[in-house]
Amino acid sequence: MSEANVENRLKHYRDEKGWSQGELARRLGVSRQTINAVETDKYDPSLPLALRMARLFGVAVPDLFIDHWEPVE
Repeated sequence: MSEANVENRLKHYRDEKGWSQGELARRLGVSRQTINAVETDKYDPSLPLALRMARLFGVAVPDLFIDHWEPVE
């Protein structure tokens, strides 16, 4: 299964707030390396972390991580 169909918009929302990776990490209680790994698609966030990210930006998880997957009929 390929994860290439997921569009990661974390950097977009972080940039809109004017936050550095370190600032976002501080607000979420994770390391800056974690934020970097999520933004560069080297790490998929856990569900609790994805929910916190979405809540922090005031968006739904599917707005933050857009899944372009379509079911096979």
